Amino acid sequence: MSGHSKWKTIKHKKEKEDAKRGTMFTKLIRELTVAAKEGGGDPSMNSKLRSAMENAKAGGMPKDHVEKAIKRGTGELPGVMYESVSYEGYAPGGAAILVEVLTDNKNRTTAEVRHIFAKYGGNLGQNGCVAWMFEEKGIVYVDKSETNEEKLVNLCIELEGEDVGTDDETAFYITTRPDKVEELKKALDENKIKYNKAEITNLPKNKIKVEKKQAKQALQIMDLLEEHEDVQKVYANFDIPDELLQEQEQE
Repeated sequence: MSGHSKWKTIKHKKEKEDAKRGTMFTKLIRELTVAAKEGGGDPSMNSKLRSAMENAKAGGMPKDHVEKAIKRGTGELPGVMYESVSYEGYAPGGAAILVEVLTDNKNRTTAEVRHIFAKYGGNLGQNGCVAWMFEEKGIVYVDKSETNEEKLVNLCIELEGEDVGTDDETAFYITTRPDKVEELKKALDENKIKYNKAEITNLPKNKIKVEKKQAKQALQIMDLLEEHEDVQKVYANFDIPDELLQEQEQE
């Protein structure tokens, strides 16, 4: 595993260890509100909302916060409405970065995202400039303590999944089409295999090697984007040397 995948694994570890991350609940609330607005407040009929509720539970969000966020989305409670926006740009060295945002003020968010890119030598591009470099996929993560690789591979073949791999020392992942994620989750439940995360993500079709100073700048851009409360997800196609990622993990 290399590049952006390793960076994401490091970020996930740091999130679990760092309970003071103040923007986490804000991001989860927005995800719940928008999912309810787009597909209704019944999770049995709205897979996007069901996934958002699972994320909120995993993040330790109180049940009443979840319910209020959903009711704001359905209009049962007053609240701010959010707009879904994507930004595309480049880090130093030419790596592509794709940013998904939920914002109540597009002009403000655009200016702030542009500033983050520029601060560390990147640049914000036009819509469509890098999106074609990524492919939307569904990914489900399973702790290695829950099962073995052979069982997951057989399940993947049965459900027409695409790949089984190792995310880090403790977890497997199964990659599939976005529309197959719910079916995969159901199959894992039926086989009494607990999954710890399921998401729709964007995977790079190809990776760009970025080294030394440019690699550090790329990581700084990614970190600032992740920390921005309007940003829901960030994707990149960089491939960064292990030693730089290890330094990132120790910070």
